[in-house]
Amino acid sequence: MNPTLALYLSAGEPSGDAHGAALVGALRNAAPAVILEAMGGPAMAAGARILERADSMAAFGLAEAARSLPAHLFALSRVGRRLRSRTYAAAALIDYPGFHLRVARLAAQHRIPVLYYIPPQLWAWAPGRARTLRESVSLVASVLPFEVPVLNRLGVRATFVGHPVLERTRPSPVEARRRLGIDQNRPVLALLPGSRQSEIRRHWPLFQEAARLLRARRPELALVLGTAPDQVYHLGDEPLVTTDAPHALAAATVALCKSGTATLEAAVAGVPMVIAYRLHPLTFAIARRLVRVPFIGLPNLIAGRSVAPEYLQGGATAKDLALAVDRLLDPASPTARRQREDLAEVVERLGPPGASARVAALLLELVA
Repeated sequence: MNPTLALYLSAGEPSGDAHGAALVGALRNAAPAVILEAMGGPAMAAGARILERADSMAAFGLAEAARSLPAHLFALSRVGRRLRSRTYAAAALIDYPGFHLRVARLAAQHRIPVLYYIPPQLWAWAPGRARTLRESVSLVASVLPFEVPVLNRLGVRATFVGHPVLERTRPSPVEARRRLGIDQNRPVLALLPGSRQSEIRRHWPLFQEAARLLRARRPELALVLGTAPDQVYHLGDEPLVTTDAPHALAAATVALCKSGTATLEAAVAGVPMVIAYRLHPLTFAIARRLVRVPFIGLPNLIAGRSVAPEYLQGGATAKDLALAVDRLLDPASPTARRQREDLAEVVERLGPPGASARVAALLLELVA
């Protein structure tokens, strides 16, 4: 392989930065001499040269994206100049479709092969984006088993690589509780309100109120907040422990999760969960007309049925979330046992670990 081979990687938010860091590690193992340049965050910086910081990029929803549009346009202009001035053998774009589909078009203009890792969820509400994938992306690396047939029907070349959530190192429940100072016999609720600041603003007050209602009913309940790096959480009066998501879930009896990758983290940890999601009202009004799937939670989508209860927008009230969590707090209850069995089936469908190594191999095949 050409020792001066240069690859461009791009991630636009904390979760993408984590996936990108795992991909960087896999590329370093497979091709130690490869030059890796990226837009990303602190995780990717450990193995790649960061040309653009992604810290301020994360936005979800039309209203949120509109507010961050200037930052995105400036970043897109800088990335375009780099793609034009640097001879990259290929580019890997990780999630974050509103920005990365535009990057894909720029790369295609400069005849740079593109691998899209964790593609836009066309099956949910954006089939119009299939044209960009068809015309600008060489290969899609899908992390959800049901996506590939949908993408193939839309004329997009795609392959299933498994999910990177399976690669993460997790502490044992005993180890996590010991580290967090929580008695091994106490029930524990993990609170995972999101990794973007806009999500935290919408979910954290709701989750706090649900936790307060639960603590009033169950004073012995311990609360653990799973935080994302460099994000702000305004803590109230309820006693709680803050830690990262893996330790929060390892310690948990039940999780209250914002819809997203955290739900798969909970599934892999074998933790029953309640799923909630709130959007900006404008985004929600548009999404109601476009979304074409029956569930918002990934475990439910993968299973093709309701595995974990979901609460969306106005239906996500603190009272209803507290009641739903309360039904799962007894690990021996039929409801909790049934959900753990269903989650085990979901995890099996995610395929074997090793997604990052498989994506690295696919990317290197593009330039072989």
